[in-house]
Amino acid sequence: MYRLLVVDDEPLVRRGILAFVDFGRLQIEKVYEAANGAEALEIFKREPVDLVLADINMPKMNGLELAEAMKKIRPVKIALVTGYDYFDYAVKALKTGVDDYILKPVSRKDIEEVLQKLIYASSTDHKQAELEQVLEKIRHEAGANDEIGYKAEIQAEIKEHLGDPSFSLTVLAEHMSLSVGYLSGLFKKLFGVTFTSYIMEARMERAKILLLTTDRKNYEIAQSLGIEDPNYFSASFKKHTGLAPSAYKEKAMKR
Repeated sequence: MYRLLVVDDEPLVRRGILAFVDFGRLQIEKVYEAANGAEALEIFKREPVDLVLADINMPKMNGLELAEAMKKIRPVKIALVTGYDYFDYAVKALKTGVDDYILKPVSRKDIEEVLQKLIYASSTDHKQAELEQVLEKIRHEAGANDEIGYKAEIQAEIKEHLGDPSFSLTVLAEHMSLSVGYLSGLFKKLFGVTFTSYIMEARMERAKILLLTTDRKNYEIAQSLGIEDPNYFSASFKKHTGLAPSAYKEKAMKR
């Protein structure tokens, strides 16, 4: 159902429109009246008006000024009623956001036809807006699913190549057919840290497992984790855990 605002400084014109138009057939449930543009704008601000039928030549605020003011507030369908003297003005109005116009003298058929056009345009806009919301939801869900898929793929790649000293963000990007820049931002979004930080974290966690479940030397563990310098491995492990590898293993065995 729609709500219409009729704006004209001639009371007889407004009454005539209210009397001879079949608003029920047009699914117009409420009709508001205003005697000038300024009054119409105040009504528009406080009432949920969908359609506006306004005279183009009115005191205080003409039809074009009214249309421009309304369009700045919210979407609305507007038709102007104009005489031949203002025809060029009405055509100009169409270029600035007015949706339609009719020429005086107007008949019941003219009014109903222009209202039908406004209603059709409004309905089309609503459907388009609804469609865009649905598509946006689908895009969002698809994007979320894509990101979940990327996260699983990234984790699988890291698990497989954790012991490869040449494994890098560039290599990972090549494996996933993504640009390095895009993958860098995506990685931070998915994991909350940079690729380098994540890899080091993963390597140190695996180092803990190897220290507790094997008798490998530090250099052997370092090599298995893709870290070629044993001293760098020991320093990184201590930074990560607060203990040197040997101290970590000894403390764990005493528990």
